[in-house]
Amino acid sequence: MTVETDALGGRLPLVDPAAFTGAQRQLFDRVTTTRERRANDAGFRITTPDGRLIGPFNACLLRPEVALKLLEFSSTAQSQTSLSDREREVVILAVGAVWDARFELYAHSALARQAGLSAESITALVNGRLPDDLSAQEKVAGRVAQQLSAGHRVDDELYREAQNAFGAMGLFDIAALIGVYHSVCAILNLFEVPAPA
Repeated sequence: MTVETDALGGRLPLVDPAAFTGAQRQLFDRVTTTRERRANDAGFRITTPDGRLIGPFNACLLRPEVALKLLEFSSTAQSQTSLSDREREVVILAVGAVWDARFELYAHSALARQAGLSAESITALVNGRLPDDLSAQEKVAGRVAQQLSAGHRVDDELYREAQNAFGAMGLFDIAALIGVYHSVCAILNLFEVPAPA
């Protein structure tokens, strides 16, 4: 490994796949099977050239049994949703900006581009702003994510606006997605996981 690669674990060393336990191997296989192609297609990395997991996934190897359930929840929250790809990425980037979670912002900026958000919109979201070129519904989703993440509440006016835009089920979908990415951002920031250069 190089010095740059070593640093990708943040406060944790990157785990060598040759040293995996059975549960770690199961987590590694799930991540590489379900997430790596999507990452590569969008233009970001979740493994090093020598096959070590980076981002939140390296830290997840500490408790693979829990991490597998978190991945299952994440996958379900994103596949069983009323939110569009663009709305999901607006929510995720809004959460990542509140947390200033570098790896999350790196990965989801690429996925937001793939979902059709402009470079200007992505930059604004990463910096905690809501861009003008979002749809009205995307702006509402972003505001809900920002308010709930930063202040742990949504005011009555925004709630009514969001209820009209998304309905109760859509609001649940937003809250579940926020919950997933609060967990991801907490892991990333606790272990000071950087984005690749």
